[in-house]
Amino acid sequence: MPEKAPLTSSELGSLWLTYQEKTMLLRMLEYFIEKADDDQAKQILSSLHSELEVFVSKIISIYEQEGAVTPTGYTSQDVFKDAPKLYDNGFDIMFVRLLNEISMGLHALNLTMTFREDINILLTDLTALTQKYYRICSQYLLDKGLLVRAPFVSMPKSVEFVKEKDYLSASSLNPFTQKRTFNTVEVAHIHKGIESNLTGMQMILGFAQCAKDNEVKKFFFEGAELAKGIVKELSELMIQDDLPVPQTAGGNATKSTEAPFSDKLMMYCTSLFCSFSLGSTSLGTAFSLRNDLPAKMGIFTKDVFEYAHKGAKIMIKNGWMEEPPQMITRK
Repeated sequence: MPEKAPLTSSELGSLWLTYQEKTMLLRMLEYFIEKADDDQAKQILSSLHSELEVFVSKIISIYEQEGAVTPTGYTSQDVFKDAPKLYDNGFDIMFVRLLNEISMGLHALNLTMTFREDINILLTDLTALTQKYYRICSQYLLDKGLLVRAPFVSMPKSVEFVKEKDYLSASSLNPFTQKRTFNTVEVAHIHKGIESNLTGMQMILGFAQCAKDNEVKKFFFEGAELAKGIVKELSELMIQDDLPVPQTAGGNATKSTEAPFSDKLMMYCTSLFCSFSLGSTSLGTAFSLRNDLPAKMGIFTKDVFEYAHKGAKIMIKNGWMEEPPQMITRK
């Protein structure tokens, strides 16, 4: 028996996805490090960059050992470190925190599809690294007053069971239906949806004002409006239940119109955020027992999917969408 089994299709696909995301993040970190005006933030970003480089090198080594071509991913040609500062007031750490959140989900999913021990160890170690920096970024933002906690709640004093089917009802089509208040699980997903879309909106507004291609620029502005609409709808749900709406005091785009990243990289980053939005929205819908929330989330899912599809067409048109390894055509 060979010392190592050949890579399966799912393992090769997981490595490919990981390489794309990590090389993109490395390029963005290089710019954020260059422009960081807070020593603590710069240290966090620099440390993450150094540790991530080790994992990218490991992935390249696996490709070489298997006799497979290394993906292109994102290179020094996709970042322009001399460009003026595009974001201020903590956005760099906000962005890294959200991307670590996306990474945790990707690594967990990829782990369920791998079999070879070295790939499992790689993804397990990457998961630990991602969790470590998610905690570090969260604490930094909390200390700086740039991260709003979810609403607090009175602690339950007894266990309750649902007694009436009205617990599930909250039809927005019937104005006379009494809506129950959201439970803590539902509030958690609504709060996270607002928080993520606020960061995504600021990110894509910055992309919009510096994109070189007019079609790409228009696409980004459309995405900012989409994120704004989602934030508005979810915020109204919180207000209806007399809950505080999460807002951020920082992370705004500056007035710069000079791009720090290639249009190709910014389009991929936006695509990655769309995929995360689709996944988290579906998860929030699955755990909601009030039927008006899944209906609203379903509309969000449709809008984000159509937006992501439009972005994919733009990437293909410009030759920016790298193709994952393909299975052999048997016909």
